[in-house]
Amino acid sequence: MKRGIALTGIVLLGVIAIVVSERRKVTAEADPSAVLYLVADSERELTRMPVRFTRLSDEGEIAIGDELARYYEADQQTQKDAERLEVEHYLTETGGRLAQHAHRKLPYKFHYVSNPSFINAYALPGGHVFVGAGLMAEMDSEDELAAVLGHEIEHVDHFHCAERVQVEQAMRRMRLGGLIGLPIEVFQAGYSKDQEMEADREGTRLAVEAGYSANGAIRMFETLQRLAGEERERPRDPGEELSDVAKQTLEGYFRTHPLTAERIAQVQQLIASESWPAHAEKDLKVAFVFWTNRAEMAMEAKAYSRAEQLAKHSLELRPGQARALEVLARAQVAQANFSGAAASYRMLLGLKPLDTDAAEAYARTLTAADRKTAEPEFRGWARSAGGEGREDLQVTIAGLALVGGDAGPAAKAAETATASTNDRAPMWLGHLAWWYYVAGDYATASKLFDLAVQLRPGEASFSIGRAWAQIEERRYSDAIQALDSTSESGTTQAERTMALACAYWLSKQPDAALSELEPALQQQPEWGNARWTGALYSPRVVETIGEMQNEAERRRKAQAATR
Repeated sequence: MKRGIALTGIVLLGVIAIVVSERRKVTAEADPSAVLYLVADSERELTRMPVRFTRLSDEGEIAIGDELARYYEADQQTQKDAERLEVEHYLTETGGRLAQHAHRKLPYKFHYVSNPSFINAYALPGGHVFVGAGLMAEMDSEDELAAVLGHEIEHVDHFHCAERVQVEQAMRRMRLGGLIGLPIEVFQAGYSKDQEMEADREGTRLAVEAGYSANGAIRMFETLQRLAGEERERPRDPGEELSDVAKQTLEGYFRTHPLTAERIAQVQQLIASESWPAHAEKDLKVAFVFWTNRAEMAMEAKAYSRAEQLAKHSLELRPGQARALEVLARAQVAQANFSGAAASYRMLLGLKPLDTDAAEAYARTLTAADRKTAEPEFRGWARSAGGEGREDLQVTIAGLALVGGDAGPAAKAAETATASTNDRAPMWLGHLAWWYYVAGDYATASKLFDLAVQLRPGEASFSIGRAWAQIEERRYSDAIQALDSTSESGTTQAERTMALACAYWLSKQPDAALSELEPALQQQPEWGNARWTGALYSPRVVETIGEMQNEAERRRKAQAATR
């Protein structure tokens, strides 16, 4: 009997949906999701019928939302650094202006999901609104953000979130207190088509009442439409391809939300009927965060020129960002722009003067740019930063002096580090060994690397450095053996592979050498830039890589000719 009633209800709702859709006359592309909406809406409406008569109190809804928010935030396990806190404060500031115009005066709270693959936003009962970094990265105005926040606020304001909790309670036959562990997808998934359109309509109204342009909503929908088209038709620019997680997020979003063309048409009708004024949109104040994210993605994709452009734009929006400066410096080094990289590292050290890695990178880029001026420039920075007496900087200054032609300070530093019981002594020896390699004293470099490896056998950079010195001493078997026993890691994998290729080539094992060459170039394309290699490694390494590349090209042509 109950099944019969449910079936009759579904059929009736289906007929009503068809009649209503015929009358609306909204122009939109045909899409199979319309069928899904009919079924989903019918099921939801049937389940929601009793819910409307037993609505949660505001206090109960707020309590459930608070518990769910704590649960989801703990599950993210994301540290709230200064940058994330700034974005969250901005969301709170913008959302607070909108929430003042909501019908229900709830304690709205706004959260930032810093995962760049999360291209979505969702709300919880009681007023918690979460916005993903992936979605904010696609915005260029505060008005677009206001449209998104307004939409989510209205899901709360019109009880959509509360009803979702009660539907889940009814379906799972659980007490409300037992719903805290609900999967987050329950709230990330869309609501019924009518509810989504209502949230669009009322959310845009909220934004306009708070002083924002309704065009922000239209442009946000157009952006989502563009993203859907890009994923279907062509890849994005290098470094900006969406991850698999981001693609799944987008696919889920489009499956559970009305057709974008329909949503745009509704807002356009509202603008016309309400005579909302068109005015300039406000800049997105935290846009620099997402430009830096893009720069990091481009850097990971080896799109160095693109990474440099993106990092520079981010710094134009917000000067003095450590993260953007680091990406900029790395991109400049990868393109053999060592003087530019040195300037970027100098600015980074102005923000982080105690960053030993940045100081060492600054020293190396100064050396690559001009060996004669590297030591006085670095010493000048150390003096201005009040760190001239630091032991780690003294080692670097000694190395720079060595490269500049004065071997005395380096010899003294090596003697001191060898006799020292300081925990940092192995690192000082390893750094000095590299400076001896750069200066062309390969025997001393090899000796110091041996000591450093003995003290820190697990330090891959020391083992690889020793191999480069052994290659210069023509100890190819020793270099190959050392490299074979060196564990690979993300930062040293390409260097280890190229060192192995050079050792094989110079020991007359061309097939083995070429099998290592291609992976090294793929992992770190800089090896194919003679200017980059020549500034950081020996002339023999530059020559060897050139010979291997020529042989690889000759073999490719010969193979193509036989096809």
